[in-house]
Amino acid sequence: MTEKPRRRHLAYQLGKQALALLVCGVSLYIVLPSMLTVFGAWPELGDVKPYWFVAIVVLESLSMALLWLLYRIALSTKDWTDVALSQLAGNAATRVIPGGAASGAVVQGGLLVRAGMDTGRVATALAASGLLTTGVLLALPVLAIPAAFLGPPLAHTLQLGLEFSLVVGALLVGLGYSMLKWDRFAGGAFRLVGRLVALVRRKSSRERVAARLLEERDQVAGALDKRWIRALSSAAASRMADYAVLVAALIAVGAQVRPSLVLVAYVAAMALGMVPITPGGVGIVEAGLTGFLVLAGVPSDQAVVGTLLYRLASFWFPIPVGLVAWLVARLRGPGALAGRHLATEEGGARA
Repeated sequence: MTEKPRRRHLAYQLGKQALALLVCGVSLYIVLPSMLTVFGAWPELGDVKPYWFVAIVVLESLSMALLWLLYRIALSTKDWTDVALSQLAGNAATRVIPGGAASGAVVQGGLLVRAGMDTGRVATALAASGLLTTGVLLALPVLAIPAAFLGPPLAHTLQLGLEFSLVVGALLVGLGYSMLKWDRFAGGAFRLVGRLVALVRRKSSRERVAARLLEERDQVAGALDKRWIRALSSAAASRMADYAVLVAALIAVGAQVRPSLVLVAYVAAMALGMVPITPGGVGIVEAGLTGFLVLAGVPSDQAVVGTLLYRLASFWFPIPVGLVAWLVARLRGPGALAGRHLATEEGGARA
């Protein structure tokens, strides 16, 4: 590359970064009132019973642990420590570094490779796991919207919300298995998605979208080999445990609303968080989740406090935990446990 094209490339990259920062700043300015409202509810957390904080932390920790299990399956490793440390560090990076999930994947993958895992295997496993967890989230509206018209009001205990999350999780596993196992079912579903996408984006064709989705499906299936059920169960259970955190937060502040409506609000807010406008969707998720909960029938004051409690557990709490995990992983030294990552595919399947 000659000097002139190099300068153009540098100017282009700097322009992209400047534009991204500008969009981030404008977005934060727009959602700032909602953020201030949510964080202004901090004193009201004093009215929440202490055992609800314990329950929320346990549920969020369970969601993380299930992700570790998913990564162990995808990586075909028996080790928990490196997988957990790398996921916690990558999760924290997703929340504070511009670029969202891509930045988190770089940090997570770098720590796994540093620990002695094969670079190609790490890249394949992280890509497949990311596609699987995203697919689980995108499949939730198929179950959430019909369920929004069913079911009794939310009780004062977590039991109903947990039972609902278990049922939805089981349905997600069945739907995901059908997608991975049966080409005809997957092809029909992907063509339907392609048709919907083509209605929004005229330049996209149904066949092209379906082919791309089928290619990503094959990538996930190839990476997971014969461990589909375990991987799907881990991904679905992790997502539903995170949803249960929101249910627990709402019950803790005295809200009464159908768990199915909470699920619709949860899916919509998580979809907003996937748009890489602000790091981790900060501000956007708070504003969106509060608004969706109000639309679901939660009183505005309870929606604000419930959103704050949920985001403290799912967004802010993992940041210092991830920083500690990153420091511990770095202190362990490169390749410290390389020998433990030589497990074969068969050995990883038994783990």
